[in-house]
Amino acid sequence: MTRAGLPADRQYGRRVGLAEALRHRHVRYRHDAYRPLVDAIRSREAMLRDLPTEALSEAALRLGARIRASGFPGGAAASAGDPALGRLLAEGFALVREFGVRALGLRAYDEQVLTGLVLWDGGIAEMQTGEGKTLAAVFPAALRAMEMQGMHILTFNDYLARRDTAWMGPLYRGLGLSADCVQEGDPPARRREAYGADVTYLTAREAGFDHLRSFLLMRPEDEVLRPFYAVLADEADSILIDEARNPLILVAEDRTGRADPAALDRVARDLQPGLHYDVDTYSRNAFLTEDGIREAERRLGCGDLYAVLPGRDPGEPGVADPRRTAILTGLQDALQARVLLVRDVDYLVRDGRVELVDEFTGRVADRRRWPHGLHEAVEAKEGLPPSRESRILASTTLQDFIRLYPHRCGMTGTAVSGADELHQVYGFEVYVIPPHRPNRREDRPDRLYARSAARWQAVESAIAASHAEGRPVLVGTGSVAESEALSDRLRVLGIPCQVLNAKNDEIEAALVARAGLPGTVTVSTNMAGRGTDIRLGGPDEALRDRVTALGGLHVIGTQRHESLRIDLQLRGRAGRQGDPGMTGFFLSLEDPIFVKYRFLDLVPEGLRPEDGDMPLEDPVLLREAARVQRIVEGQNHAIRSSLDRFRVVIREQDRVIRQFRDEILRDERAPGLFQRRLPDRFAAMLDRMGADPGRRRARELERAAWLLLVPRAWSDYLESMEYLRSSIHILRVGGKDPLSEFNRTAVEAFDRMRRDLEDQVAALLLTVAPDGSGFDPEEDGLALPSATWTWMVPEEDDLYGFSSPVATSIAATVNPTLWTLAALARRFRERWGP
Repeated sequence: MTRAGLPADRQYGRRVGLAEALRHRHVRYRHDAYRPLVDAIRSREAMLRDLPTEALSEAALRLGARIRASGFPGGAAASAGDPALGRLLAEGFALVREFGVRALGLRAYDEQVLTGLVLWDGGIAEMQTGEGKTLAAVFPAALRAMEMQGMHILTFNDYLARRDTAWMGPLYRGLGLSADCVQEGDPPARRREAYGADVTYLTAREAGFDHLRSFLLMRPEDEVLRPFYAVLADEADSILIDEARNPLILVAEDRTGRADPAALDRVARDLQPGLHYDVDTYSRNAFLTEDGIREAERRLGCGDLYAVLPGRDPGEPGVADPRRTAILTGLQDALQARVLLVRDVDYLVRDGRVELVDEFTGRVADRRRWPHGLHEAVEAKEGLPPSRESRILASTTLQDFIRLYPHRCGMTGTAVSGADELHQVYGFEVYVIPPHRPNRREDRPDRLYARSAARWQAVESAIAASHAEGRPVLVGTGSVAESEALSDRLRVLGIPCQVLNAKNDEIEAALVARAGLPGTVTVSTNMAGRGTDIRLGGPDEALRDRVTALGGLHVIGTQRHESLRIDLQLRGRAGRQGDPGMTGFFLSLEDPIFVKYRFLDLVPEGLRPEDGDMPLEDPVLLREAARVQRIVEGQNHAIRSSLDRFRVVIREQDRVIRQFRDEILRDERAPGLFQRRLPDRFAAMLDRMGADPGRRRARELERAAWLLLVPRAWSDYLESMEYLRSSIHILRVGGKDPLSEFNRTAVEAFDRMRRDLEDQVAALLLTVAPDGSGFDPEEDGLALPSATWTWMVPEEDDLYGFSSPVATSIAATVNPTLWTLAALARRFRERWGP
């Protein structure tokens, strides 16, 4: 037995049956290969314990030199066959463990050491909430940092990046390493300093945006990033899976060709459901009927919204009228904003701005916007002045961004349910780390009610009962509106509570820290990425004993999320490090997940429940309710997989265009377009300025032209590809494969872009005078102003059927053939429905 009462063998995981092993093919439950290394680390640690701190610091410096000389071949699990590697790892991990004691007063458990070895091997460690992931991450981070190529630790928010840097900083400094963090709003000089540290804590968004900004640099010295080397993703499933649908997009302001969102909102506000538009709750899509289109045309006085302009030559197919397409697009956005997006659920209005609520965390999503005018439509709905429209300058997904790092790993409390996707997309294996102490949490079965009102009454009763006992309660709700409504009802009942939601995210850490105090009731939209443990009784040992005697934290979930991991993260707040605890979910058939995905359609008609206040106990209902979540997870996985497949060609093109521009930026590519395409203008410059000065000036001007115009050309290309991707599923009507057609079109369009780009550079160089005076980016409108935010991917992305009418309209601006197919699809919908 260990001192914690856990059998020594249990420290290396558990054995599973064949069925579980087949169901979780990429999950590792046994970790016996690491046992010799953990034993060696423990032995080495005993040898270091009596050395003075100065001697330990010198040993760390020597270790770093040996690591850089060795190149660290192989992984930790392979060290049994490589004694030299085993000695390096054992010494390095032992030094980190000993400095943890001296600098922080924390000695890592063997389970944390095991986690560090798994991370070193490039795996995803599933480590339960409260088991000490922050300290475990230092083991691989410190050793990677000793290679002096930069180690990034991606946290869930700025607060955690700042906190972990300050908390773990003394440990890194003891090892002779520096640690810093990047925060939203940091100026370039501050970012460059932070990225220059050996270990940098930051959010994935900040790192991704800095990567995108590097595509717009005009001078190499303005770069803030070092080449990507090693990354560790905290809350890995949230960052690598849940956030993967939200691309990072660098934008510039653009108001050209946009319809008035306020006027379109007035039209959408007066449209009648069932007459002017229909709603598909399953795909969260609203679309105009023929009556709706005619009503909009009458109100706007714009004529036929689907009018087609004649082709340039006789016999050519017509093309969409861009003005009417802009109106139709804006009208669809206004309808979506009015019908589908709910204030205090999908977004907040705060300080005169619309701020999106992240569906997975329940908190405000930093600098995130809806695309293609939908954000402006929501602003019009709320009576706010419209923000500037945007055009894409550069784009990446978190999936593509993480792939830029040669060395990748991650940790989270909930990875098993996403293990197949983590392996499929990133090649990760998931390692389940056993808890330091046995789990004593009681997870009660779901309680299902027919009506939402009955569910809330049961929730209030459960909260009141635990509160009366003095037991702390944590309640997870599905939205900001629900959290505030519940808190209002509790106060009427005389139960004080603290609310943790998207409206008070700045003080969330302090609220979470108090959630374990006796009698405390905390209502939260979500607990993912909070980064603060709930300690029973707080720091007071007497209060801890009191709460433990009462049964620990009582966690109540008020609905199932579309991602099982979000529910598991809420559950995981109870039972920290062997504490007692209890969890249970109270569900209603009126919950969004059951309505949206038509749960009752899965249930035989004879088993469908009558309205009532008692929980439903039919095992078929309970089984099918659990199955809904699995179906939804499968669908969301399919959406993310589809989005990734559509980015394969774009990803390679992005690599090519970035490499081309980087070579020009760093003056590694000798431009010769000026002399080749404009020989007379080039010769005139040499005559006027002299041979050497003239050549230098020509090279300088051509280099500037390429640097200015490559991002603009790439911007136009990305814009067209985004429109094409959102619309190309309409090709199913003609029996074609959308992915194949998209890839073919993308390759042709990319080649055409590169040819056109050369023409644009040559045209710009035509403005250069013989004396070398050239173009001015600011005066000529070539400068690339930028602001950064994330675009939300619309949920109505159609993977299996027809696109929305507005999407097919947009497609016409890219490919006239799609316009023809759009008309066919429109007639099909009119006859057969969506």
